[in-house]
Amino acid sequence: MAVHSVARPEKSPAIELSNGSESISVRQGLDGADGAAVRRRELAVFLRTRRERTSPSELGIVTSARRRTPGLRREEVALLAGMSVTWYTALEQARDVNPSTQVLDALARTMRLDRDERRHLYRLAGAADDAVAEECHAVSDQLRDVLDKLDPYPACIQNGNFDLIAYNSAMRLLITDLDEVPIAQRNCLWLSFSEPRWREHIVDWEHVAARQVANLRVAMAQHVDDGRWKALVARLRAVSREFAELWDRHSVREVNAAGLRQIDNPIVGRMTFTVCNTWVAPGSTTRLQVLLPTDPHTLERLTTLVADIG
Repeated sequence: MAVHSVARPEKSPAIELSNGSESISVRQGLDGADGAAVRRRELAVFLRTRRERTSPSELGIVTSARRRTPGLRREEVALLAGMSVTWYTALEQARDVNPSTQVLDALARTMRLDRDERRHLYRLAGAADDAVAEECHAVSDQLRDVLDKLDPYPACIQNGNFDLIAYNSAMRLLITDLDEVPIAQRNCLWLSFSEPRWREHIVDWEHVAARQVANLRVAMAQHVDDGRWKALVARLRAVSREFAELWDRHSVREVNAAGLRQIDNPIVGRMTFTVCNTWVAPGSTTRLQVLLPTDPHTLERLTTLVADIG
C-alpha cells in the first residue's frame, strides 16, 4: 500500500504590530482547526457583531446621513479604545494575537458590553477568569436617563477603580472635554496623575489626589489578584512619581458618601460643590456620583457651561 505524504506548509514569518508600548506578534498562515484557532474566529465574529451593534451617537460620534457602515467603524473602535487600527483589525481577522486585559477592558467599555458579554469576551480571548472585572460596564437606560435629567448638575457613574463609565453633559465639560479622552483613559485617577489640566483645574489637587489613592488602596484589597487592577496601579506608578510615593504610604480611606470639591473651570471659572456618592446596589463598588452646587454662583456658571454645548 502506497503512503502519500502531504507536506505541511512552513509557518509564515511573524509580523510585529505595535499598540503603544505593547507589541504583539502575528503569525500568518494556516493554524489548523485547533481549539485556539476556533476561539480566535469566534472572537473575531463576536467583536464584529458587537461593533456593528454599537450606536455612534451613544459615544458622541456625529455621523452623516450618507453613512452606510452599521454601528462603529474599525478605526472608531480603535480610537475610542486607545489602540491602533492595525492592532484591532488583527483581532477581527482572527490573527494569532494575545490581547492584554487592559485591551479587553477598553473594548468592553467601548462596545458597552454587559456582564455576560464581557465574560464571554475574556473567555474567547483566553484571559484568566480572575482578570474579568466584577463591575458591569453597561449602564441601564434608566440610569442614563437619571444622568441626563441631573443636568446642569455634574453626574457620572464610576466603578471601584475610578473608571468613568458614563456621564452627563455637565460632567463632560467640568474640567476637560471627556469625549476627547480615549475610553481606555477615562479613569479619574489616571487623569488626575497624567493629565496636567486636571492638576491645574482641581483646587487643592494634592489633597484630592492623596485621598483618591487612599480610596483605591482600600478597594484594591478585594482585587489583589485581579490583573486589570494590578495593571492600573503599574501604569500609574510608571507615569507618576507622586502616585508611586502616595501608593507606597499604604494610607487607606473609604469613599465618603459626601464631601466638598472646588473646580476652576477654564470656561466659567471657580465652582464649589458637595460631592454625593450613591452606590447602585448593596455590596457594589459602582456608584452614582453627583456634584451639587453649594452656592447660586456655581449653579449659574454650570447652567452657562451646559448651555454653551453646541
